[in-house]
Amino acid sequence: MLAQTDALRARCRAFAIRIVKFVKKLPRDPAAETLARQLARSGTGASGNYHSACRARSRAEFISRLWLAVDEADESWHWLTVILGSDVASGPEPQWLLQESIELRAIFAKSVSTAKSNSGT
Repeated sequence: MLAQTDALRARCRAFAIRIVKFVKKLPRDPAAETLARQLARSGTGASGNYHSACRARSRAEFISRLWLAVDEADESWHWLTVILGSDVASGPEPQWLLQESIELRAIFAKSVSTAKSNSGT
């Protein structure tokens, strides 16, 4: 189980790093900068909240922080769809980030579900 946790931590960190590198390449106009800030917050937030969940002191805290990671991954998906839909960026990198946000959101949501069923809530 620890190996899976470490692997997911590494995956989340890699997602956050790729988000930051992607955001740095976006155009420097007011609309793109607004989108970049939002995406940078949510993309790094998903990683940070998962990392925090792994250090939770209770099952309730673990579930709460995982929900935050779900929300941040979902918000990252949203901002990426806006960026792609408004032609601020295109190509394989935003597509990869979009897919990764979907997969992370699903993993976190399933983890919440499992944690809740294991705790009887």
